[in-house]
Amino acid sequence: MRAVVFERFGGPAEVRDVPDPVPSDHGVVVRVEATGLCRSDWHGWQGHDPDIAVPHVPGHELAGVVEVVGGRVDRWRPGDRVTVPFVCACGTCPSCAAGDQQVCERQTQPGFTHWGSFAEYVALEHADVNLVAVPDELSSGTAAALGCRFATAFRAVVARGRVTAGEWVAVHGCGGVGLSAVMIAAASGARVVAVDVSPRALALARKLGAAECVDASLVPDTAEAVRDVTGGGAHVSLDALGSPATCEASVEGLRRRGRHIQVGLLPSPTGTTPVPMARAIALELELLGSHGMAAHAYPPMLELVRAGVLRPDLLVTSTIPLAEAPAALAALGTAPGAGVTVIEPWT
Repeated sequence: MRAVVFERFGGPAEVRDVPDPVPSDHGVVVRVEATGLCRSDWHGWQGHDPDIAVPHVPGHELAGVVEVVGGRVDRWRPGDRVTVPFVCACGTCPSCAAGDQQVCERQTQPGFTHWGSFAEYVALEHADVNLVAVPDELSSGTAAALGCRFATAFRAVVARGRVTAGEWVAVHGCGGVGLSAVMIAAASGARVVAVDVSPRALALARKLGAAECVDASLVPDTAEAVRDVTGGGAHVSLDALGSPATCEASVEGLRRRGRHIQVGLLPSPTGTTPVPMARAIALELELLGSHGMAAHAYPPMLELVRAGVLRPDLLVTSTIPLAEAPAALAALGTAPGAGVTVIEPWT
């Protein structure tokens, strides 16, 4: 098969022929119809994830058709259209038994723990636990965006953030996951403040439901700007980018007893990020992490998509062939663009 491969972290990636994957007994091989280009893929390419060994094929946000099934797979057959959370759970550990597959103790992640979906085929583990059927009315490009950014944002806003109508929600970073959070929070009846340095991203956020926008490149203090526009601070704030600056601004922009949700990855040389804990104590803030969404939690989200309440298709702003993926991956570090870029490996 053709796949995007890199031999060293931060080094050149290229499309080349590699062996087709083979399913495990409990796994499947999926013919990749579409796969999202996500900032997490860039982090992996840069060497920020300890699970990755080179040579490596990135890609974790996908939709496609089941091609081959392992001997112990019961629920899926060749020809089934599927997507998958970026966290593939084992289904048997204590966390999985409690329904918390998104923090599975033996999780695998395509594009991180093994070769991913920037390829014509990808192997996925524990198919009966992890695969999600794609509704007929959903295109593969739209379905691919669900597996990481949209599903992650849905759980972050609805389950972790507990957003209710009338609350102020600040979203720091309007890439794919941030724009998803804007749409989902607005659909929940919240008043959304979108924060970014890109006028294009902010314009798209406003189209997706943001009531207010803050251009972080034009204000001396982003948190203060959020507090001003919300009349005292956001009830819920998400760091959807993942940087020390956006994490701090998200916490500092909250009102009393507000809720900060950390969604964006926070790589650093020491593995830690400074957080204004004095403010968290004084204002009784909640500081919460959010790590994807389990396959069994998809149905309510998919029902809202079917009903047209949520429109993940509006997030897809670019579709490219596999040959353009290496350059697009490298560009995420300096020019991430607005919206979601989808790769179609068979074009």
